[in-house]
Amino acid sequence: MTERTAKNVEILEKNNLYKKFFEVDEYVMRYPQYNGEMSRSVKREVMDRGHAVGILLFDPVKDKIALVEQFRCGVYLNGDYPWVLEVVAGMVDHENETPQDVALREAQEEAGAKVTALEHITRYYSSPGGITETLELFCGRVDVDTLPAYAGLDVEDEDIRIVVLDVAEAEKLLTNGKINNGITIIALQWLILNKAALLEKWGVK
Repeated sequence: MTERTAKNVEILEKNNLYKKFFEVDEYVMRYPQYNGEMSRSVKREVMDRGHAVGILLFDPVKDKIALVEQFRCGVYLNGDYPWVLEVVAGMVDHENETPQDVALREAQEEAGAKVTALEHITRYYSSPGGITETLELFCGRVDVDTLPAYAGLDVEDEDIRIVVLDVAEAEKLLTNGKINNGITIIALQWLILNKAALLEKWGVK
């Protein structure tokens, strides 16, 4: 019987299929099955685009959040309204850059936000069947009155509108499906469930 551990997974072959902004590789592999035997050789195509970090901007004094709205090509190609409400997010650019570093950098670049406290939410896989990417998610304390109306880096062709919402209003958008991307859904659900504890931790009554 073969133990189901990562060390018993066999990579028999690896072929690069595409390499630009992201990379796609084809793997031929075998892995331990629940019946104790090794699987037959299977092919899996996997996308590698690095790792991402998101941050939900929350003003605990005013009970408001700030989301960013920007054009998303994938949503457009799917036939949905392509200006999407999201939490601030970006990619880890350097090996020595921590997720906290990325969260603070992206908050400044995408929303002009100065974050005064940072709370870790979770780390998860965006699509574990075919993508290596993980997303590290935070909640950051901000003063929404200091945020600009628009932000983004010209060098990255970012055209971003800052949208400030009451938490209750954001919850309604979540319920009626107007917020339709995973990272923002997870962040808002976390805030709804943990807001009381977060306010206590941050000393806000």
